[in-house]
Amino acid sequence: MRPTPHRTVRKALAAGALALAATAAVTLPGTPAAAAPAAACTPAQVMTNGGFESGTSPWSQSSTNVITSRTGQSAHGGASFAWLDGVGGTHTDTLTQSVTIPSGCSSATLTFWLHIDTAETTSSTAYDKLTAKIGSTTLATYSNLDKNTGYVQKSFDVSAFAGQTVSVAFTGTEDSSLQTSFVVDDVALATSGDTAPPADSTRTPAAPSYTVSLSSNTSGTGWTGHESATFTNASATALSEVYLRLWDNYHGTCSAPPITVTNVSGGTAGALSVSCTALQITLPTPLAQGQTATIGFDLGITVPSGADRFGYDGAFSFIGNALPVLAVKDGAGWHLDPYTNNGESFYSLAADFRVTLDHPTALLVPATGTSVDTPGSSGRTVTTATAAKVRDFAWAAGPFTKISGTSATGVPVNVYSVSGISSSSAQSMLTTAKSAVDAHAGRFGAYPYGELDAVLDNNFWFGGMEYPGFVLDLVSTTALTHETGHQWWYGIVGDDEYNSPWLDEAFTDYATDLAQGKTGTGCWSSVSWASSAEKITNSMAYWDAHSSRYSTVVYGYGKCALHDLRRVLGDTAMAKLLKDYASSHWYGVSTTAEFKAAAQAATTTDLTSFWSTHRIDG
Repeated sequence: MRPTPHRTVRKALAAGALALAATAAVTLPGTPAAAAPAAACTPAQVMTNGGFESGTSPWSQSSTNVITSRTGQSAHGGASFAWLDGVGGTHTDTLTQSVTIPSGCSSATLTFWLHIDTAETTSSTAYDKLTAKIGSTTLATYSNLDKNTGYVQKSFDVSAFAGQTVSVAFTGTEDSSLQTSFVVDDVALATSGDTAPPADSTRTPAAPSYTVSLSSNTSGTGWTGHESATFTNASATALSEVYLRLWDNYHGTCSAPPITVTNVSGGTAGALSVSCTALQITLPTPLAQGQTATIGFDLGITVPSGADRFGYDGAFSFIGNALPVLAVKDGAGWHLDPYTNNGESFYSLAADFRVTLDHPTALLVPATGTSVDTPGSSGRTVTTATAAKVRDFAWAAGPFTKISGTSATGVPVNVYSVSGISSSSAQSMLTTAKSAVDAHAGRFGAYPYGELDAVLDNNFWFGGMEYPGFVLDLVSTTALTHETGHQWWYGIVGDDEYNSPWLDEAFTDYATDLAQGKTGTGCWSSVSWASSAEKITNSMAYWDAHSSRYSTVVYGYGKCALHDLRRVLGDTAMAKLLKDYASSHWYGVSTTAEFKAAAQAATTTDLTSFWSTHRIDG
């Protein structure tokens, strides 16, 4: 996704080079030396009573009122929560628990849900503060300036403390007047992964195959039909359930969801969760490793009004993330992250799709994969789209103007324009798409998805959005080059978009620079880290709470870090690193740890300080 510019960031520090970023980077005190790894890691949740539903033990609290279920605040889950401060006078509350983080695990993540409300009226002064620490290391400080209407999840990589017994502590302080309440709930510290990066085979359900048949109403804003999903359990642990992600229910309400799943076969549907974007389906019998199962269901899609990645703009419908897809389970458990409108949450494994779309002939229907149109019933056309090894499927419907061409390497490219896009603009974007797909293919590997469809609408508030073989975009050379780059970074080389957004956005922006002949000169001429907690590798949970910084850090600082890595490795070595890395993760999933290991293997220079300076953790 290429977002529109966010609000102007704070006044930058004095113009400088990377040395300034190094100065701004914070070396966290008290970080222990890495412990000797154990032979294996048993994934575990090591925080006890993190939801405060089992009394107060083993938490230590400064007063009996911290862990509570009293009125005035509400829990994120269950009935109890931790309420720090909220007194309206000079006051300090503390909450601590000692935990042991096992050795031998490559990942340890501390998460908690935080709600802040305040009577302070300032928009510039942090009068009341909450500090979160592990051991002697301060993870983050929040204040009355971070007030929010609901809970926001906070996430921190604490892998450096593997093998240690440390305290997790929250300290809230209020000044002499005007209350601020810091409400904490559902604290967890999850460990997973052996010290060697996990193989793709640990991610399940694997090798999904989706078969979909839908019919539209006359306008293309309503679709009904059937979907089935066949999958294999790749894990040694039997699979007793799967989850469908109904992402576009974010755009409606639980009482009137845009995506409906009914008449489930091959399993028993449970309750919707995660704001109705996740549906549990319990399998009839646990699925052993290597076994295959199929679930099916009737599907209804109602496209809402709005020029969105799921929405309609006049006569033109854009239908991204509407097909339910299987959630991913790995050593950390099921990935059931919330939808984010700030970026993406769409973590999925490469899958095969065969999608049949029955629609009025007056509507053109560009879609993921390679499409074939055949006559349907009177006045209707059936578009059959097939796509192999893609992570999602998207389409559009409307009376588009279509132009087509072929790139120099033979990739068919189609540009679909809404009314109001000039023919010269469409031709310019066709030229851009043909050039971009070849440029990226030359650097990272041949484009494997047959045709590429670009759908243009200058009313898109989000700039551009990527799907396999299909992009939504403004008339913008840079944005279209960027979205085309996503065919490699997120499409071919997948990642957990919610927890590691930099792995697709920073890499794609770097690829865009290279395609446009930009070398990153002056990248760090204006840089300012907002806090010690701000890192290139932060998750969308962090960026949703600091949305004005998302584009600046993940896109801007992220691509600058890759330009700096190129300067360390040299142009030839960096080009080889990325092409080899793409090849080794083709249709797989990238992690920050794996990329850092590959980069280190490409040079004799110790990159430890490079990662630290650039705030690339993991």
